[in-house]
Amino acid sequence: MNDTLVIIPTYNEAHNIGRLMDKLFELKPNVDVLVIDDGSPDGTADVVKQKKAEYPERINLIERFGKQGLGTAYVEGFKFALGKDYLFICEMDADFSHDPKDLPSLIREVKDGKADVAIGSRYCKGISIVNWPLRRLFLSYGANLYARIITGLPIKDTTAGFKCIHRKVIEVLDLDRISSNGYAFQIEIHFRAWKAGFVLKEVSIIFREREEGVSKMSKSIVREAVWKVWSLKFRSLIGSL
Repeated sequence: MNDTLVIIPTYNEAHNIGRLMDKLFELKPNVDVLVIDDGSPDGTADVVKQKKAEYPERINLIERFGKQGLGTAYVEGFKFALGKDYLFICEMDADFSHDPKDLPSLIREVKDGKADVAIGSRYCKGISIVNWPLRRLFLSYGANLYARIITGLPIKDTTAGFKCIHRKVIEVLDLDRISSNGYAFQIEIHFRAWKAGFVLKEVSIIFREREEGVSKMSKSIVREAVWKVWSLKFRSLIGSL
């Protein structure tokens, strides 16, 4: 077993997940992978099982019934990582919007003690996004600006889902109190880690529109993020985070 685990939530990523794991296993330092699949009807879990035959010690799979959401997937993944004694725990999308080649830089920041949470950021050096429609870009940038203003978070990409987290951060967070389940989950993790006194550091990446499949963005996810930042701010003021 390696000391680093990459958690990848999936839903209908059969065209991507096998290729992604191949790319991850080419990297140094070596990483293990945990795929959490929400009952993908396209056979994503079957692809993972086939790949696991090639890498039995490095691939883990949790199959869940139905679409239970991003937040619950990561919470389950974090608990798995703690139970298996991983030191460095990473989040990553399955759709190649996050370049596997950027992962070692995030891991290095945490391993070298420069950060407790290293965040692959689309906005820390201007805007580093490729092939997004202008409307989606405005929505994302505006949402991050809004979240920063309300919460005071000292990072520009509050909704980033590409990161490396030191185990000690997750040990301190009360995972059972994390209630966000969409992109607000990322804001909540960043906010709770920051309020707990951990160091957050952004590392600039190039974010690319997914190569295969369909975006999971929805109006309900946006609505959750809008009210969640106020909830986090209020609860931090009254000491009930």
